[in-house]
Amino acid sequence: MKEILKRLIAGGSNLSREELKEVMIQITREAYSREEIAALLMGLQVKGIAAEELLGLRDGLLETGTAVDLNPYRPIDIVGTGGDGKNTFNISTCACFVVAGAGYKVAKHGNYAATSVSGASSVLENHGIKFTKDPGKLRQSIESCNMVYLHAPLFANGMKFVGPVRKALGVPTCFNLLGPLINPCRPTYQLLGVANLAQMRLYNNVLQKINVNYGIVNSLDRYDEISLTGPFKILTRNNERVLNPSDLGLPQIRQEELYGGSTPQEAKHIFDSVLEGTSTDSQRTAVAINAAFAIQLMDAEKSIRECLDMAFESIDSKRALSCLQKLIEIYQ
Repeated sequence: MKEILKRLIAGGSNLSREELKEVMIQITREAYSREEIAALLMGLQVKGIAAEELLGLRDGLLETGTAVDLNPYRPIDIVGTGGDGKNTFNISTCACFVVAGAGYKVAKHGNYAATSVSGASSVLENHGIKFTKDPGKLRQSIESCNMVYLHAPLFANGMKFVGPVRKALGVPTCFNLLGPLINPCRPTYQLLGVANLAQMRLYNNVLQKINVNYGIVNSLDRYDEISLTGPFKILTRNNERVLNPSDLGLPQIRQEELYGGSTPQEAKHIFDSVLEGTSTDSQRTAVAINAAFAIQLMDAEKSIRECLDMAFESIDSKRALSCLQKLIEIYQ
């Protein structure tokens, strides 16, 4: 570790993927002091983490974590990095149920909120869901309702070894970027929302080196999802586009219409209202457009208009709601 810290202090070259993987493994073996871990995190933060370095930490977390085999289902994960400070309602999580209701397999990986009132785990826990890593129950879930939920702390065992240091530092570190990269089932597809274009470039460099069919989205007014509050950018392995809501025949949404509430109970009410068909048009459309781009990622021959119609149909037919209800039954 001391040699690595000296190199970070000296500046210049990045650390290799294998070096950071081994560092992460050694962290889980408690080979380093908290002071050494803090110095490493701040050294990487000040330098600016490179794609290979982020991949190394990811590799170490996955190797020391609990894996889930869902490969036969070829699922998608819809996830945002968080940290955009917008306190929107649970758009990505809600979109997962819409995609599941449209007939596609979803493996949602999530956690409690970091910067908003309600994270994915928060809103699902408020429905009475008890998180599990039991392989049989997870397979039962994805087979019966097209959806499985993977609560991050049950799988990424290595995170607990850096948790106290991250909390003591009180500032963002590279570990804030790892959540979307350590889904324990290593999904076939991923729609990733990022808070800014610098993150988009970093994740694009990372995801190109992982066996995943991905799309990265960012609303240019700094939402880590497609907010329809203005133009947004979507980047995949094959193309890069900037679109306006009007390009999709959709109205522009006001920022306040995506507000996630001031309490977890209010966030749950908004979430439920979308799936129950009692939300505002703006809330319904924001969820549907994120679901639509996820569907198109999995079914590239469909136009985005066809995918959007499928998303609306999943909501309006209550099939998305049915997926939530079945998930609650399984996870009780």
